[in-house]
Order: sequence, then structure tokens, then C-alpha cells
Amino acid sequence: MAKKTVFSTQELIFAFEKIYKNEECHLTWDKQRPWTLLFAVILSAQCTDKRVNLTTPTLLKEFPDLEAFIARPIEDIERVIRPLGFFRTKSKSLRGTAEKIILDFNGILPSSMEELIQLPGVGRKTANVVLQTVFGKNEGFVVDTHVLKISNRLGWVTNRNPIKVEQSLIKLFPQEKWAWLGHCLVQFGRDYCKAPTPLCSNCPLREKCPQIGVTRSK
Repeated sequence: MAKKTVFSTQELIFAFEKIYKNEECHLTWDKQRPWTLLFAVILSAQCTDKRVNLTTPTLLKEFPDLEAFIARPIEDIERVIRPLGFFRTKSKSLRGTAEKIILDFNGILPSSMEELIQLPGVGRKTANVVLQTVFGKNEGFVVDTHVLKISNRLGWVTNRNPIKVEQSLIKLFPQEKWAWLGHCLVQFGRDYCKAPTPLCSNCPLREKCPQIGVTRSK
């Protein structure tokens, strides 16, 4: 039976400062070509960062600039990223994004939420990662499947809609913590708060976590 204890946001910050003090984006990218992070985030959908990092060096060797993604046959993109899953959809997003950046933004990676979400395959989650990591802008909170799951299990939200959950989280946490906490929650979901069976017996938050919705754990 789930515990009723309330786990405060401040307690989470204190706990994460102990275990994830220097947590940051794990995707590798080229700072001389900032669009490479955007492409890596697009590729990371339904895929691990580790696998993306194994694939992007080959991709960027074959496609060293945005123009190459347009000039080469889309089958060439599909061939390289096939191991990442959903390769046809992701290939279309990469090509469409490259084309739009060149045509609409003079080949320069957009630096605002409004502009980024105009790109194919880019939603608020992806845009937030790019804004925070490339431009140092905390305009929103990264909400992926891990953040959705953890936010509900800790009782901060009772919603699975990413936009509504983001709106709730930005009210709960100080803005200067949004980027770091997003990375922490993602890693915490990978390490402990797994789906469908979290590792509660070894979790650093186990003493006060209400475990909302958790029916079985290890």
C-alpha cells in the first residue's frame, strides 16, 4: 500500500545535490556545430543516450553539415540511424529540420522556443534541452517519460500531459534549477524509478516517497 508521506520539492533538491550534483546532458555534440545537439535529441526519442552517442559520430562524418542532409538521398540517413529505431520518421525529421534551418533561419540554429518548435520533430521537450544546453536559457522544464512518471509517483501532479506537467513543475521549482533538475530526474528514472517496477528498496528517496501508483517494486 502506498505511503501517505509528502515529499517536498526542497527535499528533492537536497537529495539530488548529494547524488547528482554535476548532472548534465549526456548526449555528445559539437559546440562548433550547435545543431548537432538538436539532431542528437531528435534521435534520442525512444532510444538511450548511449546508443545515440555510438551512432552520431558516423552520422556526422557522412553528413558534416546541414546541406548534406538535403543533398544526399534520405535512404543514406536511414541506413546510418537504423539501429536507433523509428529510423524512417527520424530521417524525415532530420532532413526537414536541416532544410528549415537553412531556408528560414539562414543556417543558424534558432535560439527561442517559438522558433525551435517550428522545426520538424521538435516539441517543447527537445526545444528545452537545446535552449538549456546550447544557449544557457531556462525557459521551461524538460518533461520526458521519466519526469512524467516520477512527478506523478511523488504526488506533485496527477496528470500525464507533458505540457500541463511542465506548467506545474515550473511553479514548484526555482527557475535557476530547471535545467539541472530535468537532467537529475531523467537519470533518477534510469537508475531507480524505473517503469513498470521501480527499485524502491535501494532508492535514496525511499523513506518519504509516497509511491503513488506503485503496485510492485524491487
